[in-house]
Amino acid sequence: MRVIGLISGTSVDGIDVALTEIEGEGYDLRVDLLDGCTVPYPDDLRQRILAVCAGQPITLAALADLDEAIAHQFAQAAQRVIDQSGPVDLVASHGQTVFHRPIQGDQLAYSVQLGRGASMARRLGVPTVSNFRRADIEAGGEGAPLVPIVDLCLLSHPQQRRCVQNIGGIGNVTYLPTWDRSQTPQPPAILGWDTGPGNSLIDIAITTLSEGTLTYDADGAWAAQGTPCQDLIHDWLQNPYLHQPPPKSTGRELFGWDYFQRCYADAQRQGLSPTDIVATLTQFTAATIAQSYRSFLPALPDAILVGGGGCRNPMLMAYLQAEFPEIPVTPTDKAGVPAGDKEALAFAVLGYWRWQEFPGNLPAVTGAGTTTLLGECHRP
Repeated sequence: MRVIGLISGTSVDGIDVALTEIEGEGYDLRVDLLDGCTVPYPDDLRQRILAVCAGQPITLAALADLDEAIAHQFAQAAQRVIDQSGPVDLVASHGQTVFHRPIQGDQLAYSVQLGRGASMARRLGVPTVSNFRRADIEAGGEGAPLVPIVDLCLLSHPQQRRCVQNIGGIGNVTYLPTWDRSQTPQPPAILGWDTGPGNSLIDIAITTLSEGTLTYDADGAWAAQGTPCQDLIHDWLQNPYLHQPPPKSTGRELFGWDYFQRCYADAQRQGLSPTDIVATLTQFTAATIAQSYRSFLPALPDAILVGGGGCRNPMLMAYLQAEFPEIPVTPTDKAGVPAGDKEALAFAVLGYWRWQEFPGNLPAVTGAGTTTLLGECHRP
């Protein structure tokens, strides 16, 4: 089955598209990546999305227009790949998260992804699966992270314990025990959770300090010129979320604009230069990952595989490697899954499972009370 997976993460830097060929059933899958690309948002649309993510008020009419505009961009991104590589059988779209609230007391979690699946199916003329988080939330889960179950299928190893660390706007980890499928068809119990900030604070810092001329730290250039402030990193690591045991999830609602403003004020009191601020935030991201592993993993892994935009930041990768000098830290490409395509590829698999009516969540990861089908199916 030819399936397109699409996602735009919490960095809101563009739409990742992965065209896949998927065969098999359940966990016994063969997944081939046929084509992949990232389609940037038009700047005005990106600014509208970021404004909503930052909590700026919006009318219901404007929210409806934004939902349609995002669906249109996602459909255009899928159509670009279809025009290049031929027709597909299914489209699976995560959409654009604009709000995520974890479980609070006796309240269910709440998560909003824009980009209507029904509108995409109509525009593309292809069955489309969307709104993947809702069913897990209705089962009592956080609705995130959802990718660990796909990491299990694609990146587990018979002799090696692995952490698959995604560093998008937010960081999340999948812990994979060893799994020899030839001996044990039933998969092992895996762990996964959001580790904290990924690129979100770094991106906001770059946008602020460059007065809007830049949106991210390309090649870690700013961080490379600065010196991290260890006292601030130590203070920021006391954030309550970072000490909360899994299952847990977070978003820009916590590690976004308001959090950056507090960090920025701390940095100014310390007299840090702009490059020092970026270096400190970059090492902070690595430190949150390391602290999370040491606090919540049953054992440290034999290898750390990194996906998402963070793996293209040499300074962030260097800081993470310095946290674990005895453990190789490499992009997921080294294990056969292109880092830039991994999240979109994962949603292609989740859409394929929904079409097969195979449960796509992991209650041990999301906190749901039961396994359930993920995603809503829309026919053209």
